[in-house]
Amino acid sequence: MVLFPLPVQEIVVRSSFRCGFFAAVAALILFLSIPYSQALAADVSAVRVQGIVHDSEHHPIQNAAITLQSAGGGTSATATSNQDGYFSFTSVPSGTYTVTILSSGFDITQTRINVLAASAPMLHFMLHVGSVQQSVHVHARAQVVNPDAVTPTTNIGRDDIARTPGADRTDSVAMITSYVPGAYLVHDMLHIRGGHQISWQLDGIEIPNTNVGSNLGPQIDPKDIRTLEVQRGSESADLTSKTYGAFDIVPRTGFDRDNLAEITTSFGSFDQTNDQINFGSHTEKFAYYASLNGNRTNYGLQPPTPQAVHDAANGVGGFASLLYNATPKDQLRSVVQLRKDYFQIPYDPVPASVENQIYNSSGLRDGQKETDGLATFTWAHTLNASTLLRFSPFYHYNSANYQPGVHDLPIAATSNHASNYAGVQASLGTEIHRNTIQAGVYAFGQHDHVLLGAAFNNGSFTDFQIQNSTLGALTEEYLSDSFKASNWLTMIAGLRSSQFTASLTEMETEPRVGLALHLPKIDWVFRAFYGRYYQAPPQVTAAGPLLNYANSANTAFSALHGERDEERQFGVQIPLRGWLLDADTFQNRAKNYLDHSNVGESNLFFPVTIDGALIQAWELTL
Repeated sequence: MVLFPLPVQEIVVRSSFRCGFFAAVAALILFLSIPYSQALAADVSAVRVQGIVHDSEHHPIQNAAITLQSAGGGTSATATSNQDGYFSFTSVPSGTYTVTILSSGFDITQTRINVLAASAPMLHFMLHVGSVQQSVHVHARAQVVNPDAVTPTTNIGRDDIARTPGADRTDSVAMITSYVPGAYLVHDMLHIRGGHQISWQLDGIEIPNTNVGSNLGPQIDPKDIRTLEVQRGSESADLTSKTYGAFDIVPRTGFDRDNLAEITTSFGSFDQTNDQINFGSHTEKFAYYASLNGNRTNYGLQPPTPQAVHDAANGVGGFASLLYNATPKDQLRSVVQLRKDYFQIPYDPVPASVENQIYNSSGLRDGQKETDGLATFTWAHTLNASTLLRFSPFYHYNSANYQPGVHDLPIAATSNHASNYAGVQASLGTEIHRNTIQAGVYAFGQHDHVLLGAAFNNGSFTDFQIQNSTLGALTEEYLSDSFKASNWLTMIAGLRSSQFTASLTEMETEPRVGLALHLPKIDWVFRAFYGRYYQAPPQVTAAGPLLNYANSANTAFSALHGERDEERQFGVQIPLRGWLLDADTFQNRAKNYLDHSNVGESNLFFPVTIDGALIQAWELTL
């Protein structure tokens, strides 16, 4: 990378062959807009190297020892990071250097950098918690197993997303289905381990959404994700109330770039294009990242039919992440996102096909419009070296409007559903002796507005349209402990309490226990878990004319209750010559299992409750 003292130091243009010209023109215009006089004003006589040392949460690390060593030997300098993690070297000659950073409790970090004339980049170095050592002289070999993990976990990074075909598309979940065991796509909805009530978390804040099956597209653009951690069942009491999976997104922050902009554009089959421009930078204490994206395709919902008809999709979105280390003990974070998407609902154009003998979709001309907005703010305060307080208010808006063709046969079904969520997540974590203790609260209020309508174009029933607005709230408190009993045994225990209030009121207490047993000589790890979970139901169910129509078809609706799950899980990790064999088996007994059923031939899903369900499975990954 070549560094210039310009507002934008590097522009990366990624495009397919057919769109390369347009991307190049955009990059050239952006480059020519940079004031040329700034390049002439650079002082090449004194090159400054400066940086910030921080941990994985971007908290500054004080008193880290930094050594700058010339790759050819000779020139060497040392510095110490201040309370903000900042260090600097002045009057450094151009060349290649190795930066070595030492800090108590962290692994040694070494990075090679190129120092060029007229550049003073602000570098950021993230230190990782120190690895286990078997003695004071010999370091343990790189540890493949996780000796303390009770929960099977998959970590997906930016390199994984970039390498996987289609994984960085705005409307794709390939980054999950390609790497997460038990994750699959059914009717364009992400399922994992037999269920679809999963927890999406952004920067550790759970995004509330109680509506099963309302959205057809993902909410976060994969290109805005730095890492994604997926926990598959066995989640501890401090993590979530949903049993099937927890997806924690760590967004890009701008600390990995210095006045850098990227333009990505593509074009392919089915007139598909997926485009984004993002930009970001940082100072000693502040980092920002922002992006704008747009996409379209003629193969949106990917129907299981011989040909894709009426299957276009398009969307636009924006994303912004701000991070500010106000003091060595106080960090402020904010994430804002807004998306709008449209999906045509595909149909089978051949009335005589096998599929159309059950539900004839050949006359449908339906579509769905979706809007999703999210704003979060986090204040993280370090009370001492082992105690962290987090306070995070949030707001989430989500709407899904299903719009039928006016001449749909036999029924033109309409469903417009808008939800507003506002709440707070607060936690206090500390380490006492061998215990890692977490306590906190997660609460939100919810307002839903729903319009349901049906036009019976075959004359079988009277047309109707009903509107309904509801208010609800969910409050959850939790306390959890991870106890490192010895070098070979870790135990977890916790309790989560949930209170849901809407048209009905429900309360549930959810105990969870687990252990991880590490056999040092063979390096095997056995894990076991038992826990209970409560998942709040959608607020809106059938009423009025819709209920009368259901009764006329010999069908009855009852109020939706929250799903209650009882999970048992057992697994083992076995390292094999650099590989890791992970075997896992689990069982989930669900009461009031939340599912959804389509209305007639349409793609309109309506939430339903199944009295009971038993999910059993085993996984084997290498």
